[in-house]
Amino acid sequence: MADDIEFGLDVGVYGRLAQPDEVSKLALLAEDEGFHSVWLADHVVFPSKVASKYPYSPDGSFPVPLDEPLLEPVATMGVLVGATKRVKIGTAVLVMPYRNPILLARMLATLDVFSNGRIILGAGVGWLAEEFAALDTYDFAKRGKVTDEYLEIFKAICAGGEVSYQGETYQFDPVYSYPPSSQRPHPPILVGGTSKAALSRVARLADGWLSVGLSVDDLAERLAVLRQACQTQGRAYEDLTLYHKLFINIGAEVAGKDGGRVPGTGRVGQIVDDFRRIRDLGYRGFIVRYIGQDGVEQQQQIARFADEIAPKI
Repeated sequence: MADDIEFGLDVGVYGRLAQPDEVSKLALLAEDEGFHSVWLADHVVFPSKVASKYPYSPDGSFPVPLDEPLLEPVATMGVLVGATKRVKIGTAVLVMPYRNPILLARMLATLDVFSNGRIILGAGVGWLAEEFAALDTYDFAKRGKVTDEYLEIFKAICAGGEVSYQGETYQFDPVYSYPPSSQRPHPPILVGGTSKAALSRVARLADGWLSVGLSVDDLAERLAVLRQACQTQGRAYEDLTLYHKLFINIGAEVAGKDGGRVPGTGRVGQIVDDFRRIRDLGYRGFIVRYIGQDGVEQQQQIARFADEIAPKI
């Protein structure tokens, strides 16, 4: 693989392939093929009736049926920490308001200790209002402020020692947090989302941005907004790590809503060009996920990506 680019593999914790054996096989394949990291999306339950629009598909539809398997990501991370030796293990992205912030921070700090510093927190505000309602953890409308404060709590808990917090959405008196995370002062934080508020969150609270579902032109426009947010916050834009997630299908082109080819699908040369165009915007990290639902084909596609595409990016 390219020496200056980090490639991660989304191991697919929802859909027909979200089976313990399949997920573990993919994580081990990623390690064998030289991937830098493996990644897990976040849902806890899928409501049977959904009016919310999925923000990363052209028509707002979710990419898999909602009555197929779903593995909770933090629990799955614990399995993968024990199954792997080298790869980083990240979330793309964890919906921060879904879980108690102290408990979540302690779970991730503990996983970071057990893994000798291999945890990455990809964090977001969430989009599925019906799932928020089912979990009853926080008001969907306040998820942005909640996410900001929960990220601050995550940092404080991972730093260790005596910790307290007095925020607008969450408060607690002094508690001890030992041991701290293995990575200091905390595991890397990548914030997802494309809104101006999300990009401001990147500049204020994160180590980088994790983007998905945008064209190259849209990415360039959003990066200009992120650069301005960094300037407003007195933050060096160049210090941020940029990651982008692409769904891949080597061979057949997949058509988007407009009839054009979906980036990441098609011939090897086309896919290499897709990645290079994003790389040239300053990206140094990519997360890939096989677009189909066949276990054997999935492993073949990932091996081909590692052998035929990644070295050319």
